[in-house]
Amino acid sequence: MKEFSKKIGAILMALVVVLSTMSFTVSQHYCGDELMDSALFSKAESCGMDMSISTQKDCSILTKNCCKDVVKQIKGQNEIKTNLTTISFNQQVFTASFIITYINLFEGLDTNIIPFKNYSPPLLVSDIQVTNQVFLI
Repeated sequence: MKEFSKKIGAILMALVVVLSTMSFTVSQHYCGDELMDSALFSKAESCGMDMSISTQKDCSILTKNCCKDVVKQIKGQNEIKTNLTTISFNQQVFTASFIITYINLFEGLDTNIIPFKNYSPPLLVSDIQVTNQVFLI
């Protein structure tokens, strides 16, 4: 059971490191005020109404684009190594003592130890209660 919990702890710590260092991009395409498409790790697809150009015989009219693309980048942590000099000595002592006591909290004895197993009880010369005339009522 102890090895299984160590493996689960190691997997969880690895996931924390991977997720904290991973960065990703969320791309969204709006047409007017309405969200048309959203994509993770890639560019959102267009709705097909981008910058339309209408041409007639005498003039060309360029209509204003009603669509917009929004790109949100979530950056991960670049530096994993933490600086232990920022932690005070009292915090280090507390952390070390907490970890040691927490680990020892769940340790039990492998066998049930009986300290008086190899010794016989003392011999009774006389019954002490009768001799002193002390009786429980």
